[in-house]
Amino acid sequence: MANKNTNTVPRWDLTSIYSGFDKDDYKQAIEKYTVSMDKMDDLLADKTAQDTDFSQWLAKYLELSNKLGALEESLNAYAYSSYSTDTTNTVFLNNLSRLEELSLRTSSQSLSFQQILSTKQQDLSTFYTSFPQFEQYRYILQQELEDSRHRMSSCEEQLADDLERTGAAAWGRLHEQVISNLADSTTNKTFNQIRNEAYSPYAATRFTAWQTEIKLLKNVEIPIAAALNNLKGSTVTLNRRRHWNQAIDRALASSRMNRTTLNALIGAIEDSLPLWRRYLKLKGRILKATKNTTCIDKTTNGCAFYDLFAPLPVPEKKDLPTESNQGIKMEGWTFSQAKEYIIERFSSFSKDMGEFALNAFDSGWIDAEVRKGKVGGAYCIDFPAQGVSRVLSNFTGTFSDVTTLAHELGHAYHHHCIVGTDYALTHYPMTLAETASIFAETIVMKNMVSRATGHSKACLTELHLQDSCQVLVDILCRFYFERTVFEEREKGELSAQDFCRLMAQAQEKSYGDGLSNERHEYMWAVKTHYYSPDLDFYNFPYAFGLLFALGLYSRYQKEGSSFAQTYQNLLKDTGSLSCEEVCRRAGFDIETKDFWADGIKTFEEELAVLEEFATNSYTGI
Repeated sequence: MANKNTNTVPRWDLTSIYSGFDKDDYKQAIEKYTVSMDKMDDLLADKTAQDTDFSQWLAKYLELSNKLGALEESLNAYAYSSYSTDTTNTVFLNNLSRLEELSLRTSSQSLSFQQILSTKQQDLSTFYTSFPQFEQYRYILQQELEDSRHRMSSCEEQLADDLERTGAAAWGRLHEQVISNLADSTTNKTFNQIRNEAYSPYAATRFTAWQTEIKLLKNVEIPIAAALNNLKGSTVTLNRRRHWNQAIDRALASSRMNRTTLNALIGAIEDSLPLWRRYLKLKGRILKATKNTTCIDKTTNGCAFYDLFAPLPVPEKKDLPTESNQGIKMEGWTFSQAKEYIIERFSSFSKDMGEFALNAFDSGWIDAEVRKGKVGGAYCIDFPAQGVSRVLSNFTGTFSDVTTLAHELGHAYHHHCIVGTDYALTHYPMTLAETASIFAETIVMKNMVSRATGHSKACLTELHLQDSCQVLVDILCRFYFERTVFEEREKGELSAQDFCRLMAQAQEKSYGDGLSNERHEYMWAVKTHYYSPDLDFYNFPYAFGLLFALGLYSRYQKEGSSFAQTYQNLLKDTGSLSCEEVCRRAGFDIETKDFWADGIKTFEEELAVLEEFATNSYTGI
């Protein structure tokens, strides 16, 4: 049940989805799932209906596919939600594996549909005329045709799907299990608790956590490297058989984005690197001036890796003006306070968004407690058959945790806006998936900054720069890393030492002298996105989402409350159009570097604020 004590950090309530793996409602859903797959098999095998009236047949297929797809996603979401909060629970793990096996049928059915659609594509114009209610399906059906050109034979695709359960997917689960159960034997702290200490105000704590983290990762580098090596090897092999020239081409297709847009985005971020290195050097100087770092590297003015998330120190100067801040704090948030603030900020944008947040908190949608066996980080997961979502986070009371909650609830609001839309039209790409989450986060951050003065304002400005540096510079680093991993994996096997080398090169190319020589070459072992066979180049969509969301927020500031409806309509479009078209409807041309550069300009202004504060407030800056 939902946790009624709002001062405690809650676990979520999944019983309103299904009562349990051994309960009747779950068993009945599984039965409905298998019966629907039987009906789909019959429909796909009905050649007479396809040849007699393809339009009528296609309408029936889409209606059944929508129901089947929504149920399948909800069942899988329930299994993963349960597993991700207790990764060693064999019941949860077995049910997750069982559903993966069942879903092989729908994967095979999707392939059969693509083959039928390819032979009947000349009849699509008649279909749209006969069934105008499916006019919105034009783009996604064209995508199905494009995808069919990158398919192996039916038998090969079925074999690949079957082998993935014990191959790539199993390697990914191994990584999750290893990381989620890592702990320091000296302190009994879990790996995720140790990673959270990167945000500590105490230099020694951050430094020790960094050392411990790397030591723990080094101790398990062999199985984790094996997982990444074999995952990427599997992808290279399958991409070759599916006629993808490069892994990035497949990622762009799944992102519904073209190479021109990607080049413009990456180019704009690369052009902004001097700005970010200037920020990192400033942060390094501030920490050294206040003796709030253990970094003694004299060869560069850069920030140590373990200080990237350090909070801005309190200035030592005695003649600083008195601050008048209301409700401004960087840590010490209770979950109840986070709830009230997020609801308040969402409501300021629109009544609908505020009511949505209130319902999410009060209905037990959120699992925020840090505990052993639970995966790290945060995510939002949707249950389309029920029309609801769930949010996982690891709440420790920092303001960063508050913005993370807002971010994930933004994802959930995106799903809320498309509830009632045909299931096939709700599959938005990762690029557009980050729009609502970052927009929600921006609503919270901008308000907090506007209410602050003095050191508090500088702290929040620095926090936004810190987060945005991760979304742009670290994302660029991950992009460089994954690109070179694929290039080298095509030539042979890769070891832990190879991954460390490639990560070190990527960090140098992106962060450059913004970092000191104390870096983190094991970051490849931490980021879970590398370990999913379906999420190659999961990185650049975050940069896309940040800069596009900033553009939307700027428009909101100009239009006021009337923008809320425009925003809802835009979110509804994300499942049925390309990135370029969705953005074009919002008034943006994302195929030019200028568009992305405009979004980056806001960080120039923020850095100027931080530089002025540092010059006036810290001795020796």
